[in-house]
Amino acid sequence: MKEIQPRAVVITAVHGRHTHLRRMRSGLAASLQRPLRHQLVAMADPEISVLVDGDALLPDGHPLPTEVCELPDAQGRLPLAEARNRGAQRALDCLPHPEDLLIFLDVDCIPAPELVGAYLEAAAQHPEKLLCGPVAYLPELSAEQLDAADATQFAAWAAPHPARPAPAPGEILLGGEHSLFWSLSFAVRRAVWERIGGFDEAYTGYGAEDTDFAWRARAAGVELAWVGGARAYHQYHPVSRPPVEHLDDILRNGRLFANTWGHWPMEGWLQEFERMGLVHQVDGDWAAGEAPRTHEDSPKETHEDSPKER
Repeated sequence: MKEIQPRAVVITAVHGRHTHLRRMRSGLAASLQRPLRHQLVAMADPEISVLVDGDALLPDGHPLPTEVCELPDAQGRLPLAEARNRGAQRALDCLPHPEDLLIFLDVDCIPAPELVGAYLEAAAQHPEKLLCGPVAYLPELSAEQLDAADATQFAAWAAPHPARPAPAPGEILLGGEHSLFWSLSFAVRRAVWERIGGFDEAYTGYGAEDTDFAWRARAAGVELAWVGGARAYHQYHPVSRPPVEHLDDILRNGRLFANTWGHWPMEGWLQEFERMGLVHQVDGDWAAGEAPRTHEDSPKETHEDSPKER
């Protein structure tokens, strides 16, 4: 009987970032072990289907197998959690074997040639784990430099994330902290995905949906493992620190998370917002705006500034 070789589908939710997507797909097409398909979920971006038509060629000259499904926005917010769930379901439709693998890769990430194979190998060794690959950050470079570079050059340019594990190729670190999970690059088998239950689609817009996913994994008893060979390189793009433009989303999603898990996520951002006078804390909850002034906070009247008696 012929042994079944496990296969993988790479899932990417995307809105905009078209140049980043092109470079990501070029990297994916150069994989040493190619994925069965690149499953794209276009969030309120109808241009994606046209942009990816024949844009990435495999070494044999054939296009990278790709499917695009589309989602509208959710009341003006990007439905990232729903998009990942939709991508996973589409992928599982063509992955019938329990050894097959879902690989989630952010649109900003260029995969190393070994990424797909490293995840498949790690899943064979640790089938019940939530697998994370290290993502190193590329500096701001010109388009010409990025388009001419290969994986060796990316590895030389990129800096590892200072707060997350960066195991060597071939090394797998078990017992990872769920608080360090990130959705930039991770992989799970069908049984693990179903055990976790996917992403909570109540989260829309920016923030907390990936932290919630990690907490769901922890609650389900799914351990985290870092896979050194599954490397990816994050392309530079400007960011706001703190992300003021996402303040409403952070408050909304943070409150949803707190109601579920008993504490607020993204507290570093919230504390920055508080210093800027954009939010305040009341009885463990966060709300928009400066804290209302109490009688005790009011300026004390002094003899010098009191009304003169007439």
